[in-house]
Amino acid sequence: MQKWPVDAGHICYLCRILIWIKPGHCIKKHNRLFPNMKQKLFTTLALLGLYLGASAQQVKFTEYDLPNGLHVILHQDKTAPVVAVSVMYHVGSKDEDPQRTGFAHFFEHLLFEGSDNMKRGEFMKIVSSNGGQNNANTSQDRTFYYEVFPSNQLELGLWLESERMLHPKIDEVGVKTQNEVVKEEKRLRIDNKPYGKFTESIFGHLFEGHPYSWQPIGSMAHLDAAKLEEFLAFFKKYYAPNNAALVIAGDIDVQKTKSLVKKYFEEIPAGAKVVKPHFELKPITKQIVDTVYDANIQIPAIFAAYRVPGMKSRDNKVLGMISSLLSGGGSSRLSTKMVDDKKTALQVAAFNYTLEDHGVYITLALPNNNTPLNDLLQDIDVEVARLKTELITKQEFEKLQNQFENSYVTANSKMIGLAENLANGYTFQNKNSNAINEELKEIKSITPEEIRSVANKYLNKNERIVLYYLPKK
Repeated sequence: MQKWPVDAGHICYLCRILIWIKPGHCIKKHNRLFPNMKQKLFTTLALLGLYLGASAQQVKFTEYDLPNGLHVILHQDKTAPVVAVSVMYHVGSKDEDPQRTGFAHFFEHLLFEGSDNMKRGEFMKIVSSNGGQNNANTSQDRTFYYEVFPSNQLELGLWLESERMLHPKIDEVGVKTQNEVVKEEKRLRIDNKPYGKFTESIFGHLFEGHPYSWQPIGSMAHLDAAKLEEFLAFFKKYYAPNNAALVIAGDIDVQKTKSLVKKYFEEIPAGAKVVKPHFELKPITKQIVDTVYDANIQIPAIFAAYRVPGMKSRDNKVLGMISSLLSGGGSSRLSTKMVDDKKTALQVAAFNYTLEDHGVYITLALPNNNTPLNDLLQDIDVEVARLKTELITKQEFEKLQNQFENSYVTANSKMIGLAENLANGYTFQNKNSNAINEELKEIKSITPEEIRSVANKYLNKNERIVLYYLPKK
């Protein structure tokens, strides 16, 4: 593996790429050298805006496997001088030992520590000093790392991700440092965040006996108790090329990119095949009722949640349309009824939490004018019952079709969003990267009769949990 020769001489190239520039940073610094920079900048912004609003119905891509099992997907788009380099590992909190929860999310942080060829703490400095942006996120099912660079920094992005995969810095110092970072994140995002713990109760009840029963942040006690050898073993098992998809999207030359991918990734050894266990869940036949108290809130809330199929199921997409029908915007059924007309709710929502094995369909409401929580639940249940007995109107159906087409175009308008969607298709849709091009067609084939049928199939009172989320005195 070659060590990347960091060259700061091309930082000014960032000035050509609007979405990554910090206001005033490069403009002020380089106006003396480039007096027309500001005008060119705003011209580029206008063109970029037109590009992002454009509809690209068919996403073209090239895909292949390296001998070590790494799946590579390349998408060329020369509209703007930007390239996204991403790696999706098929590992999430679902893959953890029940006595060592939080490992996948912990590695989201730990793998930024550095590598054999990179000093500790240098990863993000290298990215930012070369005009890029980077991040990562972890779910129950996968971990996604990415960088977005000016397109002349493609090789740097590939080197960074290959270093992360081949020989990252995993030692006692890094584990201790990131342990404190994760604890602080848990305090900010869960422990001290209003309504931050509702998913713990809902998932704990709906997925008893399944790894979805715990959240990706995991247990701090488990992380404290873990030994370095356990972290090394987890990395070796899951962060191998044959458990990953490398997606590169943007202003690239496909043949040159293939050569660079081979240069930086082919030597990484494959790991043992990852076998995903199957978990059987007991059916829910009686409504579950629970109460949670939260010292961070003053306004109570009520939740109703149902276990539903995972992302491979067509029914899951239908449930997404039901969510939009009930609470997708101010003119949706629940918002119109409870927020505008009756004024019983400050906020009401319905959303489909989609995962690989299963999903969770959640409805919630916050009361206005001290409306009893049970009254809010009853109003929501009335609208769900309508879905089960009445076909939605032609106007509502056309609105749903337009909403989903707009969402599809928006999701693929930026290179990193498009890269993630390509990776999702390969990782979760039976290695079908072309799912990105099939999704909208499938959505458009859903009928009002199907919406009614799916509501009857899954949104039943005897198969749900009702959660009263109350202020703690």
